Amino acid sequence: MHYFIRRWFSKMAEINNSTLFISSIGIIILFSWLIVLVEPETFSTYFEGLWWVMTTVTTVGYGDYSPVTREGQIVAILLYMFGIGLIGVAIGKILEVFSSYRQKRIEGDIVFNGKNHIIIIGWSKKAKFAVEEILETEKDIEIVLIDDLKEAPMLKENIYYVRGDASKDDVLIKANVKKAKSVIVFAKDRDFGNYISDGETLLVVSTIESIAPNVHTIAEIMDEDHIRNFKHASIDEFIISNETISTLAVRSAFRKGVSHLYSQLLSRGTGDDLFHIPMKEQWKTYEDAFNDLLEEGATLIADGSDLTINRKLKETLPEDAELYAICDEQTYERISGRGAKKREK
Repeated sequence: MHYFIRRWFSKMAEINNSTLFISSIGIIILFSWLIVLVEPETFSTYFEGLWWVMTTVTTVGYGDYSPVTREGQIVAILLYMFGIGLIGVAIGKILEVFSSYRQKRIEGDIVFNGKNHIIIIGWSKKAKFAVEEILETEKDIEIVLIDDLKEAPMLKENIYYVRGDASKDDVLIKANVKKAKSVIVFAKDRDFGNYISDGETLLVVSTIESIAPNVHTIAEIMDEDHIRNFKHASIDEFIISNETISTLAVRSAFRKGVSHLYSQLLSRGTGDDLFHIPMKEQWKTYEDAFNDLLEEGATLIADGSDLTINRKLKETLPEDAELYAICDEQTYERISGRGAKKREK
């Protein structure tokens, strides 16, 4: 008998998933119908039969329904013999799928199918701060991390990890780079110097360009002199790592406290922030936009990368203007009610 039971469970465990789940549903329906058929006095509706079958095969056994006739007890015995084992295997398979998926997420062995996500390549403290800043700006946006670490450096409901070399096509395709909102490439710290780091970055962005030429790409460069080597790759923005830090340090040395000003503009969680302001029909000149926003408590400072707004207030506002203003969170909430949108950092 023990041998028969063991063989029975072994056979069920070998059944493919689709057959297993179809068989499980079939048994649930069959026994729900049988118990009502043979013992209608106890089980007056098919829902009551289904309730009894489900509490039985899941071994919950509330005891509120149970067969009292010989025929009903025979149906119960058959359900014990065939149903509980089969449903148990099916539940085990479901748990196995969830466990396997979680393990794959941890190991970075997944294919991301979402879109409008942000891809971060190269894990470091800078990347960690970038993730935190992204989530501060838009908490529900999906983020895909790419690195060659054995396990995911960070996992959340909307944070995914793809393990591999980002200069390889298949790794970027797993991260669904073609449908990404933007890609941020952080330079790796190498003992061999900036040449190796920037060379690796060049290889990554070249691969991105070959697969997804339209995706917005931001790359960190360790040495400004290397930018000319990237001219064939369509990188939208460069961040000069060492230059940025050095410049800020020097300015702070000559003018105490200036670093706090930069911190406010660079971090959402500190002080005032920079917001993108959509065009309004009533704005005909820069002065119209400037005065209107000033009344709201926001200061218009730029059109795209042009910071000379205050010197051309009388000029006509172009239809494709990209206006940016500085204000606090409360002011932004008021402006956003009129359609303003937070700048994506």
